[in-house]
Amino acid sequence: MRVTNAPASRKRRIRTIKAAKGFRGRRSKLYRYAADATDHGKQYAFRDRRAKKRTFRQLWQARINASARAAGTTYSRFMEGLKAAKVALDRKVLADIAATDNAAFGELVKVAQNALKTKAAKA
Repeated sequence: MRVTNAPASRKRRIRTIKAAKGFRGRRSKLYRYAADATDHGKQYAFRDRRAKKRTFRQLWQARINASARAAGTTYSRFMEGLKAAKVALDRKVLADIAATDNAAFGELVKVAQNALKTKAAKA
């Protein structure tokens, strides 16, 4: 007699249907379509976990650049100066400071500009 493996199959299908909760129409009701929809969803999630990192870095750079230009310098010169001054703040923290605390960001700009001047004097 052939073994059907029914309990395991049913469990797998129910798991897929539950994963498709919130999808519209047959994509949330029928196993065949729910399996396709969840597979696509997993592909998008995998891709976009990496894309999210890129988009946030772009956002932070734009915020830092806007504040740096308001303070009289450019993004690249500001970052070069921070590196020369050995200030170990990442772009996420710098963008937060730029958006919330204008005075502290102004001090960072001064530190960066002084470091650039000493760097130029050495060279």
